[in-house]
Amino acid sequence: MHGQTKVAIVTGAGSGIGKAAALALLGDGYRVVLGGRRAAPLDEVAAESGAADRVLAVPTDVCDEQSVAALFAACVQRFGRVDVVFNNAGSASARVPLEDLSLAQWQTVVDVNLTGMFLCIREAFRVMKAQDPQGGRIINNGSISAHAPRPDSIPYTATKHGVTGLTKTASLDGRKYNIAVGQIDIGNAGTDMTVRTAQGVPQANGQVTSEPIMDVGIVGQSVLYMANLPLEANVLFHTVMATRMPFVGRG
Repeated sequence: MHGQTKVAIVTGAGSGIGKAAALALLGDGYRVVLGGRRAAPLDEVAAESGAADRVLAVPTDVCDEQSVAALFAACVQRFGRVDVVFNNAGSASARVPLEDLSLAQWQTVVDVNLTGMFLCIREAFRVMKAQDPQGGRIINNGSISAHAPRPDSIPYTATKHGVTGLTKTASLDGRKYNIAVGQIDIGNAGTDMTVRTAQGVPQANGQVTSEPIMDVGIVGQSVLYMANLPLEANVLFHTVMATRMPFVGRG
């Protein structure tokens, strides 16, 4: 068990990819702080893990800087430090034509996916810079949408491209503090958010086609792999996807 002395924070931990990552980290011996908007799903993940002495649920709004600061403070108070942060909290926009998208719909996605992730990175830097031993690892949830858009997805796609900029810049700025920053780009993991993927997804050519999905537990193992690297090594970008999803190529 690599994570017996390590402490991790996972945002968006109440369901889907965040839940899978949190359970993988807890299963490997990590002490984990679960962040998410609603307390009940966080408590359910904590109970499912069977690791009551190593898990702490902290309801958190990543768009609010005081809430983010409180999340990290609770982690340090309970477990002494922060070794790994998985910035997973995210929001997807409704699929509407670009010209019909409201400013409020745009802003909601930007606030969570870009500003919220920045606030978590900034707080992680502040804590990891000051702790002894100094440093830690930050893993940002990008997406296949950080590389290629789906139709009618401009807020999500633009923010996920923005996550790549956050990752690259934080990786550069983290060097002097022994902070490693990487990004995981996930394609078609089986979560409540991707149920419609199997039912049919609009394609670039206008067709609606069912797409293959993969078990979300595989993503949890990918996050665990990145988390368990020694700080002298970093996975800057890690793409994990359903093998037969239509990402590469022209289809």
